[in-house]
Amino acid sequence: MQALSLCMIVKNEADVLARCLESAAGLYDELIVVDTGSTDATKSVAARFTDQIFDFPWIDDFSAARNFAFDQATLPHCMWLDADDILLPADREGFLQVKEQALPEADVVMAPYHTGAAQDGAPALSYYRERIVRRSPLFRWSGAVHEAISPAGNVVYTQAAVTHRKEKQGDPDRNLRILQGIVDSGRNLTPREQFYYGRELAGHSRFQDAALVLEQFLTVGWGWRENSIEACRVLATCYTALHSPRRALRALLESLAFDAPRAEVCCDLGALFLNRGDYPAAIRWYEQALNCPRDDRSGAFIVPACYDYLPAIQLCLCWYRLGDREKAAAWNKRAGAARPEDPFYLYNKAFFEREA
Repeated sequence: MQALSLCMIVKNEADVLARCLESAAGLYDELIVVDTGSTDATKSVAARFTDQIFDFPWIDDFSAARNFAFDQATLPHCMWLDADDILLPADREGFLQVKEQALPEADVVMAPYHTGAAQDGAPALSYYRERIVRRSPLFRWSGAVHEAISPAGNVVYTQAAVTHRKEKQGDPDRNLRILQGIVDSGRNLTPREQFYYGRELAGHSRFQDAALVLEQFLTVGWGWRENSIEACRVLATCYTALHSPRRALRALLESLAFDAPRAEVCCDLGALFLNRGDYPAAIRWYEQALNCPRDDRSGAFIVPACYDYLPAIQLCLCWYRLGDREKAAAWNKRAGAARPEDPFYLYNKAFFEREA
């Protein structure tokens, strides 16, 4: 079985670091922990698991820190986790199988990253990340924030996932501050950084600024397809907040120039028409969402609910508003088939039973 280095960068993670490392027990053969300036007991916790603890002065650059962590590794492959990540038991077994069956041949192992949680505990967002890479000068992190390694060579996909389980609020301004610092320094943002700069601006309710950045990102056209589609969605959110629904509609429709309709975009379009009271148009887009194939390996930000539950529960609302309770109840039943414990489905179910 191929030996594996687990490389982590941490800062003030004493509350969650042990949980992460215990969930990955038996998977890694070498543990590298790089501390970027903790003022709590993070390094003491790390010392229970490894003596390979290094300090790295924080320079507002996640790639620099991750590359430093990988540089300390001595084994053929490196895996990364954040301190507030965990491996669920089934996923840990899945990664053990990857280690046994895919290494050493694989150059990159792509694995789902599950973030957020719906009411029933299912991931609210899922996307593939480069989780294990060959230790090689060819594979280096890039990007000051939302850093990434470009997959190349023999790329292997696994369904074993990493679950991001945040327990405390971090610094909500950190990423925007880093990206703004790059802009203020005069260095041009890479297309990926420009996309995330626009997204961070939108997340801080600076919708006009975000719209300008994202429009430029889309106009230049150098961005990755998935980032471009997501930029259209964020841009539509900005224009909606700026009370410009026609521009919001244009932004969503522009996403169709990059690829076939995605369920996430169709649900956005459905919501736009639903909010206008145009229920027939909303119905068409929500039905289209249910017909969209789900391709997790595309690298897109996948919102699982957009492929089953969300369109169904919204179709229930649309048909109820149109006065067809029979169709509304049928769509609510379909929503319940996707998420049987969802409180909205259960509320609607009780309502329709009372009205029967």
